[in-house]
Amino acid sequence: MEEQRVRICDIAEELGLSTATVSNVIHGKTKKISDETVTRVMKLLEERQYIPGIAGILLAQNSSRILGVFVNDHEKYEGHTLEDFFISSSLNYLSTEIERSGQFMMVKKAKCAEDIITFASMWNMDGIVVIGFCSQDYIYLRNHMRIPFVVYDGFCKNPERILNITIDNFDGGFQIGQHFKELGHNNALCISDNEIGVDQERFHGFQEGFFPGTASFLKIPMQKERRWQFYQQSFDLLKQVTAIFAVSDYYAIDMMCFLKEHGMSVPEDISIAGFDDIPMCQMVSPALTTIKQDGALRARLAIEKLRELKEQKEIETEITLPVSLVVRKSTGKYQRFPF
Repeated sequence: MEEQRVRICDIAEELGLSTATVSNVIHGKTKKISDETVTRVMKLLEERQYIPGIAGILLAQNSSRILGVFVNDHEKYEGHTLEDFFISSSLNYLSTEIERSGQFMMVKKAKCAEDIITFASMWNMDGIVVIGFCSQDYIYLRNHMRIPFVVYDGFCKNPERILNITIDNFDGGFQIGQHFKELGHNNALCISDNEIGVDQERFHGFQEGFFPGTASFLKIPMQKERRWQFYQQSFDLLKQVTAIFAVSDYYAIDMMCFLKEHGMSVPEDISIAGFDDIPMCQMVSPALTTIKQDGALRARLAIEKLRELKEQKEIETEITLPVSLVVRKSTGKYQRFPF
């Protein structure tokens, strides 16, 4: 006799919750649900091996044809994770490649590696792409999950048995540093919300490309309101530099907005450069000088390598893609005197 399938109402009854609450947790609508309740529901779902309706059908097949894309729901996004320029651009490229491969894409925000495992297993995913997590999360996934995955954007210190598709962050920073030096700047600053991982690599490259050891680093708050307050407090410092390298286009564009609002011109007073070459770079005024990475190539490799992992083929553990400098109107020759 076929084993009776676990239903939402069974889970709700066992936990003393409404079926609506359990359903909302399953579908990721947890904004008004406590973290404790979400954890209880997800734990029991896994213990009871609950399978959503459509997943039950897919499980009957040899392959679900579902590829999951998990994005780190980090506090720095302030509740707008999927609206982030880099994230949305990455999802766009990944969607194109996944559709081309005849598979389905499922996108999920996650706070930790455990959430990824629970959700990916629930939907019997064929593979997953992980964006924006850290080394310990990737190692945890490798040790606790059978589903193949690739690290798409994140710092992976120990890539053994983990496929990390990264870019040459050091060289990107180096190219910006050289660009500022060639323009005659002699007082440059790098801004980032942290001093580790890919941002650290970009800063070190920037230092090397500028005048080794002379470029300064400024750690900035993640939240916009606090960041602008910090810029206001650091305004005397900002007025002394002639060029600023932001480790992301978002922070570069945000800095441009702050400077304009406080009476400074880009690039006449301060040159600004970013990193990633998101579409917004060409929409702002002046258009942003930045480091371009090939998002289409990165996505294509991610999906190709997932297929090879699924077929248990031997593949390299790290792929480093080149980047290139795109010069636009936000950088110019040094031509002003310090305040």
